[in-house]
Order: sequence, then C-alpha cells, then structure tokens
Amino acid sequence: MSVTVRVPAKVNVQLAVGAARPDGFHDLANVFLAVGLYDEITVTPADALRVTCEGPDAHQVPLDESNLAARAALALAGRYGRRADVHLHIAKDIPVAGGMAGGSADGAGALLACDALWGTGASREELLEICAELGSDVPFSLVGGAALGVGRGERLTVLEVGGTFHWVFAMAGRGLSTPAVFREFDRLTEGLDVPEPVASPELLRALAKGDPDALAAAVSNDLQPAALSLFPELAGTLAAGRDAGALAALVSGSGPTTAFLARDPGSAEKIADALRASGTCRTVRTAQAPTEGATIVR
Repeated sequence: MSVTVRVPAKVNVQLAVGAARPDGFHDLANVFLAVGLYDEITVTPADALRVTCEGPDAHQVPLDESNLAARAALALAGRYGRRADVHLHIAKDIPVAGGMAGGSADGAGALLACDALWGTGASREELLEICAELGSDVPFSLVGGAALGVGRGERLTVLEVGGTFHWVFAMAGRGLSTPAVFREFDRLTEGLDVPEPVASPELLRALAKGDPDALAAAVSNDLQPAALSLFPELAGTLAAGRDAGALAALVSGSGPTTAFLARDPGSAEKIADALRASGTCRTVRTAQAPTEGATIVR
C-alpha cells in the first residue's frame, strides 16, 4: 500500500519584511498564491526511513534527515509514538532552491501522506502546528489557495480570490540560499528604519476582484533588492519579461526564480517565448493561480 500527495508551488505577490528579531527571524506580511506547478510525494511502508527523488535538479535535493519530507515523517511519528519506517519518494517539478517553496511543499505533502498511510487521524490544526514547526512556508503548502501569512509567515488567514491569474516563471541557472538573502537584506537595511510589515489593502482588493492590472500595480517583494545584490543577472531576466509585455515582474520570494504576471493565457505564452529566446534564464514555465493545497491523489 502507498499514498501519493500532490503539493503546489507558491508565488509571493507581497513579501513585506520587518527588521531582524532577537531570535534571528523576521516578522513578515506574506501574501501567498498557490500556483499550478507540483511535486508529488509517495509514501510506502519500509524497513527504515528512506528518501529518494527524481525530476529536474533532483541531484540538489538532500536525501538524509535534513530533507523536510523526512523531518515531517519523523515529527508525525514522534507525536504518535511510532517509528517513521517509510520510503518517501519525491517526484519534483517545483524548481529546487528557486524561492517557490519546493522543500516546504515536500514537507507538507509527506506529512499528509504519512497521516493517511498510518491512519493517525491528526486534526487539521495539529497538522498545521507540525507544519509551522517544520518551517515558515510549510503551513501554506498544506492549505494552498491564497493566504496572508504573518509572524514568520506561518500564521495564515485565507484570502478571497475573485478569478484566475496567469503567471510565467523563469528559472535561473543557479540557486540562491534563503538565509543568505535574508542576511543580505539585513546588511542593506542596517541603520535604516525598517517599517512594520503590513498587507497592502490595494493588493488584497485586487485579489478579491480577480483584477490582474490592479494586482500588477500592487505586487512587491522587500527581498528583491537583496536577491538582485547577490544575483545581479536577474535584472536582465526581469527586463526581458517586462519588455515582452508582462504586467508585473518580480523575484519570487527569496529567488532566484522570477515571476511575471500576464493578462491572459495567450500573453503568458508570448512572454514565455520571449524569455526563452532572451538567453537570460535556464527554463521557463507557465502556470495559473490559485490552486488547491496538498491533496491526496492516490
């Protein structure tokens, strides 16, 4: 017997970042959209905990207990007094180290799959509590749709979305470390008055209306200057997407994936073709948002 869970990537349409806290984290106002790029996590009984991975850049994914999927299995097993003797197989389609929460998706997927396989019957609240212990983006990977995350991003409020948004994602030739981007944010803002992060009312209204022009005018990412400082070539990718007609262009989360909002599916394909021809990125994908969170598919 095995259980397979499908989990989406995310794009941050707003990422407001506060000053570093004493614990080293930052308060955030993080508006997430789940987008239709997915990892699938299959959990099968085994003699011991084992992780395997296939798909683009699978060689970059750790296969030991530092993997968020393994940590999720261990956390759930620990709560229920059992051994995490499972084979976790990750079929990756979310970019690795791309700022789209691929690792977090794998953690949420493994948690839901192990809960189903073991019949632990954990409540939604308990699963979200474990997700928050695993990482700031993991709860949203479980929930999906659209949500505002505050605190470290783990405390979620589900948001209304009035339509479908069309996105193009350009994957860079190398990854960016999220901790390194936050350290660069701290360096760039040292001595400055960093405001408390709050969600943009204009952006929330744009989501509720399903209005791509209004959303384009309101998207923001406080980590973008830090990502560009560490990876200056991303500026060329952003410019290529804007030149091709993107309504908005921004670094996704901590990067280095760049995200482009399109008016409709045809515009998305035009932007994608232009980005592929630009030579400024490695691969390009189109996807719609929002989509559902972690879901058992078989």
